[in-house]
Amino acid sequence: MTRSLVTGAGGFVGRHLMAHLASCGDEVVGVDREVDVTDPDALEAAIAAAAPQVVYHLAAMTHVGESWARPEAFTRVNVLGTSNLLEAARRAAPEAVVLIVSSADVYGVVDAIDLPLDEGHVTRPASPYAQSKIEAERVAREAAHRGQRVVIVRPFNHIGPGQAPTFVVPALASRLLEARDAGATSVPVGDLSARRDFCDVRDVVRAYRLLGSFGAAGEVYNVASGHDVAIADVATWLVARIAPHVELIRSEALLRPVEVPVSRGSFAKLQRVTGWEPRIALRASLEDVVAELEAGRAR
Repeated sequence: MTRSLVTGAGGFVGRHLMAHLASCGDEVVGVDREVDVTDPDALEAAIAAAAPQVVYHLAAMTHVGESWARPEAFTRVNVLGTSNLLEAARRAAPEAVVLIVSSADVYGVVDAIDLPLDEGHVTRPASPYAQSKIEAERVAREAAHRGQRVVIVRPFNHIGPGQAPTFVVPALASRLLEARDAGATSVPVGDLSARRDFCDVRDVVRAYRLLGSFGAAGEVYNVASGHDVAIADVATWLVARIAPHVELIRSEALLRPVEVPVSRGSFAKLQRVTGWEPRIALRASLEDVVAELEAGRAR
């Protein structure tokens, strides 16, 4: 049994991680908005009370589109919050492994010849969100160089039940359900040409726990499926599943200032260290998202 602390425990990934840790027999404490990551004293008190062997730092601002409008807030929460968390852990739980969740967005716009991306690929952040994650990684590396047991993970896109409707799959599924129920014949969408590497969140949290146990201090690990799929193909599946009569109409209002055209990661390093590989197929993930949204609308 491992004593664990999860920041951002009330979020999409946090809830799944809490459930997974508990199912593995770990003693787990979760903190969310009641502990402000920009408040060093509050963080240190929470870590001291939990006395964790592993800290999973998930608390962050994560919506890429929102980061263009609020870059300072993303820097404050994602960079300063990570710095505060690491210092609090150094003081209150110096032997703990601290898992810092970054993002595959740090790789930015890449050439197809570079795919799949491994951890040694150059980083070119293309959004304020991605820039904040690169800066958080720098803070984490500095802590590791000082002897702290810090592991950095770069998850690629992940989906599953409970994801907020501000993200592409639940957003599109929600709009299609609304259109179906209202008898509408069209739904606005953003750029569907991008290709993304999707993992189910339940596979992602398995990787996090394994890295909390076996990840090497100071190292970076991708969490990816190793496959990319066009958002247009995901949209086609969702339309067929939910509202076959609906037409998707491109809306300029839903476009981002910069869009990464393709992203696909290698999980070879993660697999070498932990034996991890993805288990849940994309279609199963999509079906679970739709089923949960349908159940919510039926209540």
